[in-house]
Formats: sequence, structure tokens, C-alpha cells
Amino acid sequence: MKKFFPAIIVALILIIVLLVIVNKKKTPIETTQIAAADTIPPQPPILKYGLPVDSFMLQVGSIGKNEHLSTVLSKLGVSRRQIHFLAKKSKPIFDVRKIRRGNNWAAFFSRDSMVQLDYFVYEIDATDYVIYQLKDSLHITRGQKPIERKLKRAQGTIKSSLWNAMVENKTNPVLSNALSEIYAWTIDFFAIQKGDQFDVLYEENYVDSVSIGIGKIHVAKFTHMNEPYWSFAFKQNDSEGYFDQEGKSLKKAFLKSPLKFSRISSRFSYSRMHPVLRIRRPHLGIDYAAAIGTPVYSIGDGTVIAKAYQRRGGGRYVKIRHNSVYTTVYMHLHRYGKGIKTGARVKQGQVIGYVGKSGLATGPHLDFRVYRNGKAMDPLKVKAPPVEPVKKDLLPQFNALKDSLMLQLNRMQ
Repeated sequence: MKKFFPAIIVALILIIVLLVIVNKKKTPIETTQIAAADTIPPQPPILKYGLPVDSFMLQVGSIGKNEHLSTVLSKLGVSRRQIHFLAKKSKPIFDVRKIRRGNNWAAFFSRDSMVQLDYFVYEIDATDYVIYQLKDSLHITRGQKPIERKLKRAQGTIKSSLWNAMVENKTNPVLSNALSEIYAWTIDFFAIQKGDQFDVLYEENYVDSVSIGIGKIHVAKFTHMNEPYWSFAFKQNDSEGYFDQEGKSLKKAFLKSPLKFSRISSRFSYSRMHPVLRIRRPHLGIDYAAAIGTPVYSIGDGTVIAKAYQRRGGGRYVKIRHNSVYTTVYMHLHRYGKGIKTGARVKQGQVIGYVGKSGLATGPHLDFRVYRNGKAMDPLKVKAPPVEPVKKDLLPQFNALKDSLMLQLNRMQ
């Protein structure tokens, strides 16, 4: 036994050393695993209107027929006294009388033993909402959902109409309205033809992955009757406009007046005493007093869409469509200008008639009217569009942007 004792001692020492070595190798791994577990970041809370959804019981709905804020809140357990105070305090932030049928709302209830309404949210529109905090003290705030802007390209060929071409190419057809505004002074969108083409680089706005409309149009190329019309968005003088390849504005200013050397005898009014009928009725234009035979000028380029006579109204009159937005009417004419007929194209400053007193009039004058999108407006309040071209010192910047946008348009699929 004494012979084997030293060997046993050596063996035990070797075993102990091996155990120590193994433990040393395992310890850093285990420590690392524990440390890694401790540093895993917590999952961010799910937010709706900036409120953590998991912390509440959520109920959603929409404003029904003949429903108001009071009827919705009453169903959610809010007292009449609270509703009255809430509506009164809400006025500077949001007038509760403007709540509309079909708009969404959300109610956030506490998870306490005594369930109560902590927050009520009403969606004003696709982006804006108002939060009513009923917990503790009443607090009202407005918020806005984050808007995601996606850059898109739309292109196509017109077969019947621009609107239908947009639909056929799976593009938001509202883009056609935006294009008609940009090209309103350049292209008559009522006269676009089969075979005309469009190519547009634009932004579409999304909220909660749902499109809420067209945003900025960066560049567009509209080919009308085989002639390309470019438009580039460019900002100068703190305002953004659209310019062609040479930096010229796509807009044109109207003449200030259809007459020279005249005076205003009657202004735009929704209740004017008629000089002949002696009753009050709207006068949706301006009367310019002038001698018979005074030349009347078209205030802008356009197409004659009506040339007629109203015996108990405007007498001899001419109606001109300038673009998809503006139309003007010239009434009580003595006679028409040379070549004026329905369908004729006229230039800015062209004589389209002469002052008279035809129709229902007490004396010679021109009754001049302006319509914007079919609605009569005061001719004196028509804002002349900015027609200044890109400034010389900004041309290098404009040309660089133009080249970049054209390249980007061609690269996008």
C-alpha cells in the first residue's frame, strides 16, 4: 500500500488541476451568455396616436348617422357634465361641432379594477387627430400621423382621356388633376388627343400604408400633338413654381383689364339692385362703362366656346376658355371682333368684340366675368400667376436640378 500511495496522490493532483482548467474554460462562456441575456434590448411598445396600446383596453368605432361627440362619449360612460366641459375647452383646439359622420374614433380604457375611459381620440381627417385625456385632469391636444412619401413614376399613352389613362396604368387618377393645374397655361386639357403621352416623377403620400393623395410633382413630360412639354419644379423667391427646359415659367399672366381707358360702374356683388329690373340679385362680374364701339380684348390666350345673343340677359356675348381652370365672359357687346366664332383660338390682347348695350342694359358698358373651376369670382381678385423666369444667377442651379431629374426619370421603372 505504501508503494502505491505517492502514485495516488499524484493522480488526485492531476484530476484537481484538470478540473480547474476545465472550469476556467467554461466560466467565460457562461458569463458571456448571462451578460448577453442581460443586455437584450426590450421590445418597443406598440403606439397608436402616440399612446402605448398594450397598456390599455382599446375600443374603436366611427361616427354614425346623427351621432355627435356627446352621444359617442355617453355610450362610453362619460358624464354629461364632463362632456359639456370637454366641448367648451375643446373650442380653441378643435370645434366638436365639426365632427363628421364616418370619421374614426378610438377609446383607451384603463386596465385597473375600476375600468374607466382615460383617452378618447377623434380622427379629423386622414392625418390629423385630436386626443382628449380624461384621466386625472382634462387635457386636449392635436396630433398628426406620420406621413410616408414614396417616389413614383407614372407613364402612359392616352386612348380616351387622361383620367382613364391613369386608371389603366394603375396610377392614382388624381394625378391628372395635378397635371392639369401645372399645364393649365400651356396645354388645353379639354383638347388633348388620342396618342398624347405623359411621363411623371412624383410623390405619393401614405398613412398607415394607405394612400392619402398625390404630393409634389418633381418633373413631368407631357407630349401633346407630338410636341413635348417639360415641367420642372424649382424654388426661387421663397416660392416654388414650374418651369420649362429653358427656365421659363409655364404660367402666363392675364391682362389687368379687358378694356383701355374705362371706369368701373358696378362691382362684383351677391346682392345688387338691378338698374332695369329694380330688384336685388347677384351681379357676378364687373361693369366697365365705355363708349359704344370701344374695343374689348381677350385677357389671355384661349378658345371661344360660346358666341351667342341673350335678349333678356347679356345680349351679344363671347365666352372664352383659357385653360382647364379659368373661363371669361364678355357681355352686352355692340358687335363681334373679326374671326370670332365658336371653336376659334384667340390670343391675349386680341379684339374679340366692341362695347355696346345689347340685351338688358340701360347704357353702353361691358359686363366682364371670370370663372375659376366653374365658379364665378371677383375679376379684381384674380391673382396673376408668377411669370418671372428663373433668375440668371440661379440658372446653373436650375440646370443641374433639371439634368438630375431627367436622369432620375429615365432610370426609374
